[in-house]
Amino acid sequence: MKHLKSILSVIISLLALSACAQPAATSAATATTTQSAATMIQVKLPVGYVPDIQFAPLYVAIDKGFYQAQGLDVSIDYSMENDNTVLVGTGNLDFAVVSGEQVLLARAQQLPVVYVMSWYHQYPVGIVTKTSSNIRTVADLRGKKIGLPGLYGTSYIGAIALLDSAGLSQKDVTLDSIGYNQVAALVADKEDAVVIYTANEPLQLTQQGIDYTLFKTSDAVDLVANGLITNEKTLQENPELVKKMVAATLEGIQYASDHPDEAFEISKKYVTNLATTDQHLQMQVLLNSIDQWKTNAPGYTDPQAWENMQNILLKMGLLTQPLDLSAAYSNNYLPQ
Repeated sequence: MKHLKSILSVIISLLALSACAQPAATSAATATTTQSAATMIQVKLPVGYVPDIQFAPLYVAIDKGFYQAQGLDVSIDYSMENDNTVLVGTGNLDFAVVSGEQVLLARAQQLPVVYVMSWYHQYPVGIVTKTSSNIRTVADLRGKKIGLPGLYGTSYIGAIALLDSAGLSQKDVTLDSIGYNQVAALVADKEDAVVIYTANEPLQLTQQGIDYTLFKTSDAVDLVANGLITNEKTLQENPELVKKMVAATLEGIQYASDHPDEAFEISKKYVTNLATTDQHLQMQVLLNSIDQWKTNAPGYTDPQAWENMQNILLKMGLLTQPLDLSAAYSNNYLPQ
């Protein structure tokens, strides 16, 4: 979710690499549906973050054999999101988990990535203030100092979209890049407000006895959150692989949502410090995340959310012209 403005240099390097290098063992899967059913297709799935309870559906899908049942041997990679988008776009990987803005920014640089499955159906970002600040609405943030990890990624996009919903722009506030120290900064009154992930940091504030007011981006505007991407070549040459990956991942999301206690225990095998952290807090993070996954249409991505995302990127100057949004996503690979 980092380094939006460095994406072009990464793209150039990886395009050169993909043009001259031979495919490595961990490169994109080239298996077709004519392969023997006994042959497992190796898939490396980057998720753009460290091992975390939020990835419980993936751990469940691996542990319960949902991927294996589809003939897939999936391993999770925890490298950064922008680089993963480029790797998928250049054909070095088949899949990655990224958020919607990454897809549009990549396609603006002629990288043919395609979003094929929605995971989060609520954009997971918000702005939180202390109740004692008397900030009662988003509009009250005018002139305030707002801490956030940096001017990049999902937090940045979500914050600007939320401000925009109240008629504010980045010029109307002071955005303070503070890294991932939002809770400590707010508690210490170093910031008037901070940008947070709504499933996590509010719980930490409650744990510290802080009364807060939370403004969720998802309450103001529908944006495209994290989901599964692939590339146009894989869609053309191996659509069945995409369908299998989507089906197994959705099965993991559904199972984790229906069986959170079991999903939590399974996740301990993959998140090394989960068993030694605050169990109640981490379980609540999982339950909050499940609320953001829930939908009546699993995997479906809403065209209006793409329009909204493009509009905010244009306003921010991160896109210079509108894109063909119909090429950026597809709902055609969801289970029927």
